[in-house]
Amino acid sequence: MSDQYAPTPQDRYTFGLWTVGQQGRDPFGDPVRPAMDPVYAVHKLAELGAWGISLHDNDLVPFDATPAERDRLVQGLKSALDETGLTLGMATTNLFTNPVFRDGAFTSSDATVRAFALQKAMRSIDIGAELGTKIYDFWGGREGSETDVYRSPVEALRYMREAFNFLTRYVRDQGYDMRFVIEPKPNEPRGHIYLPTVGHALHFITTLDDADMVGVNPEFAHDTMAGLNFTHAVGQAIDAGKLFHIDLNDQVAGRYDQDFRFASENLKAAFYLVKLLEESGYDGPRHFDAHPYRTEDEDGVWAFARGCMRSYGILKDKAARFAADAEIQGVIAELRAGDTFDGPSAAGGYSAATADAVKSYRFDTAALATKGRRYEELDQLVNEIILGVR
Repeated sequence: MSDQYAPTPQDRYTFGLWTVGQQGRDPFGDPVRPAMDPVYAVHKLAELGAWGISLHDNDLVPFDATPAERDRLVQGLKSALDETGLTLGMATTNLFTNPVFRDGAFTSSDATVRAFALQKAMRSIDIGAELGTKIYDFWGGREGSETDVYRSPVEALRYMREAFNFLTRYVRDQGYDMRFVIEPKPNEPRGHIYLPTVGHALHFITTLDDADMVGVNPEFAHDTMAGLNFTHAVGQAIDAGKLFHIDLNDQVAGRYDQDFRFASENLKAAFYLVKLLEESGYDGPRHFDAHPYRTEDEDGVWAFARGCMRSYGILKDKAARFAADAEIQGVIAELRAGDTFDGPSAAGGYSAATADAVKSYRFDTAALATKGRRYEELDQLVNEIILGVR
């Protein structure tokens, strides 16, 4: 392989401990790989050129660990991060695996479960702060329902809001330099998930007491599995100033949550996503929340990790080629030149005079209706860049 796309820490690539440590278990099959020690994973990812890791609390500290065990495990990982120079790009709480969360965590109908979820989240936030993360993620895997016969969605959202307001105050009181992100997902594992899309999450954030410190963490597979355009969702987050983190992987639309290696299925969608991220100035982690195929042994796990980073680097180069391609930029320049309007425009904002002028202006709709856009031509040129013939 060429070294042109060899990752470096400056690329800000991160992996969840649950990604390289995924054992290949699925609903129909037992694990095919042994558990991976987090410290070992940190050293291996550093060798591959990653910038950092992410973790759930229980990726590192077992659910029933004693305080002494917790301290020993956290200190061990902290030492590994210090030794390798890797960072903790994001941390999160596992509020979905244990049976106590069968009906949700922050939105559980049981007030005792909701209080326990807050306790677990605060303790996990403490771990994240101790390890130096500035981003704390909330994926509501069990925050949903199969039936609305008992808990209404209005009640559930109130519970969710109370939890976020409580935890943002906790972070501020502790003096932690940390922001929250909400990770939307339209389906799985509940029958119906609360806050299923980026749009839902963005509106919910506006209702919080500390909305300034809460953003979103969109995931490629989550929008794709529902047939949505992920790049558009990311664009909405960028427009709102709320893209604090992003999860990269791949997915076949309409399937279960596959978490494939980044850019392994939807090359054009991945290209436009990388192009948007690089051109927008997004400076957060390029986080890979994906799983190696169940077919793989440990060597395959590291091939998977290299592939995620290499594909991003290749597509980043393709985006630069797009920007430098004289034919593509010439077509775009011609279109831009023709996309002007010499009459009264609302671009400068509303005024009574502008409104009257726009209402009375005579548009040549016959000419507008025959104006081609040259998108077929441009789309083919993008294909040729991706396919490597330009």
